[in-house]
Order: sequence, then C-alpha cells, then structure tokens
Amino acid sequence: MSVDKIQEMENKQVPKGRIDLIGCGRLGLRIGINLMQVHRGGPKVIGAFDGQKIDGGDVIFTLLGAEVGENKPDFLKRICTHDESFRNVESHPEYIDDDNLDLIEGDVVIIVIAGGNTIPTAAKIIKHAHEKGAVTIGTAGIFGFGNENIEIKDISEYDNNNPAVEELRAQGITENHLVLTTNKLIRDNEPVTPYTLDEVAKILTMTALKKLRDKND
Repeated sequence: MSVDKIQEMENKQVPKGRIDLIGCGRLGLRIGINLMQVHRGGPKVIGAFDGQKIDGGDVIFTLLGAEVGENKPDFLKRICTHDESFRNVESHPEYIDDDNLDLIEGDVVIIVIAGGNTIPTAAKIIKHAHEKGAVTIGTAGIFGFGNENIEIKDISEYDNNNPAVEELRAQGITENHLVLTTNKLIRDNEPVTPYTLDEVAKILTMTALKKLRDKND
C-alpha cells in the first residue's frame, strides 16, 4: 500500500459526530473518559449532562482530582486535555427536563441516570432523541459483584422478567432502544462494584462508537 493511500485512510479516521452522555455519575464518568481516549475516530463532541455536584462519596472523582462541590459535567470537561477543535466536551451542569430537552443533539445518546424513579425522564429523552434520528442506549439494572453475564439488545428482544424494561415499555418505549443489563436489580441485594461499572462502561462505549460510525460513514 502506498504512503499516499495510507495517508488518505488516516485522514478519514478523525473524530466525527456527537455522543450525548445523560448522567455523569460513577458510570457516566467512566464512559466519558473512555470516549475521550478514543484514537483514530470517535466523537468530535461529547455532550455531558448532569445537575449533580461531586461529594465525598464520589471516590472515583476525587481520586482523579475533582473538588468536592464541583459540577460533574464540568469536571469531565476539565480533564479532557484535547484541543477543542479536535474533541470537545460540552458541559451542561443541569438535569434534563421538559424545558431543556432540545439541548440533546447527539447522533448517539447514552442514558445512564440513577437515583429514584428515572424511567419517566429516560422515556422522554428517548422519544426526543428518536424524533431527531438519534440512536439511544440505556440500562435496566447493573447491580452485581463483577462476574455477571451482561446483556445488551433491543428492548423488543427482552422478555417480561425485568421490571425496568417493563416500565420503559409502559412509557411507550417498545423498540429501537438498546438496553444493557446485568439482570441484577436492587431487589437482588447485591452491590454495584467498580468491576461491574468498568465492564458496563466498556460495553456501552464500544456499542456507542459502532453506532456513531454507522451514522457518520
């Protein structure tokens, strides 16, 4: 292969498109860092959305140099050392609600919000993203010690044994939404370990990147 041909191929492998990350907690932070580090491709823009501030219990944040009280999306932007013309983290330190859904513009939208009943909010985000032609990916239970069998498939392919999936369906999300689960939920009395979060973040990152490539090829 000629040097010119190799150069031509390299020139095509540049950041393209946008991935929106709804939720920048322990899982979202891991995904954001993964996306930042992608070489020869990946997103040009990472939209980071979360209204929560870092507290002393957010150990992965403080280990990486975060300040208690700092906005989580702002921290994600701060640790991205790329030139913004190459890859930019766009920080939105706010929760998504009916008034700001239009801020979501990603080609791929990853929804990893937690705390309380997040299903109605997730459903609104998914419907909005689908109207914009985006691919959506979310979770439905990621508890476990770290050796779980992780599934990711379209919501239409799941049976009726996962209550989080059933709640999404009740909100009108019945197809064209990828759902990842360890098949362990809060009812199973198992923790969420960093090993599980690392593996879940890896799979969500890989899936999002493949979908982003498909949309921008």
